[in-house]
Amino acid sequence: MPFFYRPTAGHRPPLTWRSTKLIEVDKIKRRKWNWIGHTLRRYPDHIPRQALDWNPQGKRKRGRPKQSWRRTIIAEAATMGRTWSEIKREAQDRTRWRSTVDALCPI
Repeated sequence: MPFFYRPTAGHRPPLTWRSTKLIEVDKIKRRKWNWIGHTLRRYPDHIPRQALDWNPQGKRKRGRPKQSWRRTIIAEAATMGRTWSEIKREAQDRTRWRSTVDALCPI
């Protein structure tokens, strides 16, 4: 049985693989922030909008992560020096929100 060695079949150099992974992560991050802006522009009585402002009380069960999705959003916004109230205010103006998302997600 002959053996054919093809060094380029399915393999990428490590640098290219890493750079494409970083690009994909930035794309996911950008889509997340676009969704947040879309949700914050909705009416206050819509359930997704209420879910962003909801702060659950009580103790978490064993095995449940302490970091909530909203806390990760607030932490990412803090890297830009923004607070949650500033994020909510900026989301109401679409052009300003796009520049905010561009600053948070450089790709």
